[in-house]
Amino acid sequence: MAKSVACFVGGEENKATMEGFLMFEQISEDAPTSISGELKGLAPGKHGLSINVYGNLSQGFASLGSHFNPFGKNHGGPSEETRHVGSLGNITANEEGVAKIDISDNLVKLIGPQSVIGRSIAVHASEDDLGKGGHENSLVDGNSGPIVGAGIIGIVG
Repeated sequence: MAKSVACFVGGEENKATMEGFLMFEQISEDAPTSISGELKGLAPGKHGLSINVYGNLSQGFASLGSHFNPFGKNHGGPSEETRHVGSLGNITANEEGVAKIDISDNLVKLIGPQSVIGRSIAVHASEDDLGKGGHENSLVDGNSGPIVGAGIIGIVG
């Protein structure tokens, strides 16, 4: 069994005050990974959620890289057969700006060669169109706008 955590920080460049954490848990390499927790300080509504290539905040959110995509797929929704491993769809913040997350994902791995430990997880300003919006960024990142908060996926002891 593997467990990880990502503690979120908002971005000064976006004047975001987002905070919170997400816990990751995977029982075996073949099992889905559960992602759960609570994020606060978001604008009410839907926000894209992505796992990005780098766990590096040295240059702010710009140093996180693109969505984690080890199989070279187009962006898509979490239930689509064709999608980035890091394309997790949308989370919804209530009127108080709180989003409660409870995701089970078969592509995200903590165990094995495609582990996301050490990478980042990010919340975007806008709704992810799940690759179906027809915008030039739809198949890249769901046209979900700039990152407003992110955390590094670390190991939990």
